[in-house]
Amino acid sequence: MTRIGKVERTTKESSIFVQLDLDGTGEVEISTGVPFYDHMLTAFGVHGSLDLKVEATGDIHIDAHHTVEDTAIVLGQAIRQALGDKSGIRRFGDAWIPMDETLAHAAIDVSGRPYCVHVGEPEQFNTFTIGNNYPFVLTRHVFDSLSFHAQIALHVRVIHGRDPHHIAEAEYKAVARALRAATEPDPRAGGIPSTKGVL
Repeated sequence: MTRIGKVERTTKESSIFVQLDLDGTGEVEISTGVPFYDHMLTAFGVHGSLDLKVEATGDIHIDAHHTVEDTAIVLGQAIRQALGDKSGIRRFGDAWIPMDETLAHAAIDVSGRPYCVHVGEPEQFNTFTIGNNYPFVLTRHVFDSLSFHAQIALHVRVIHGRDPHHIAEAEYKAVARALRAATEPDPRAGGIPSTKGVL
């Protein structure tokens, strides 16, 4: 069974195409017009072992917000599509990612009930821009949108960190690894991993 998601979405603010394979090997092709976001999505695909293609254009002459958030929406939809009925997956996954002085943790339940808890980012970086057009605060929007549209419960915590680049990158990698663990086939599972029989 192939677990591939392919979604296109066009609005007056952006045009997004995402294709991913949950059973990939980390082959990525990313182009959003936001260099730091490209870097983060590349890390997300590689560390999640996703074959991931993202093509996004948007009104980045205004700022990166619409393009970044809309890409996260479509990425979440593609993950949801690729999961199908979720039969035979582990369902739960978590990951700890140290990156130099930073430590981030992510936990996922592929529950069908979207919820995002995102805590611990140092408040002094709320007005900080990484590179030339990625406001640090967009990371929370990415995870909110991803969890809602993938229909997963996602908890992301920054335990400590002082470099905004490291903090954001550790978060993306932690979410990728947690997603990889949660969506992996479970050889001991004989169907949908829920007492309700549906996720």
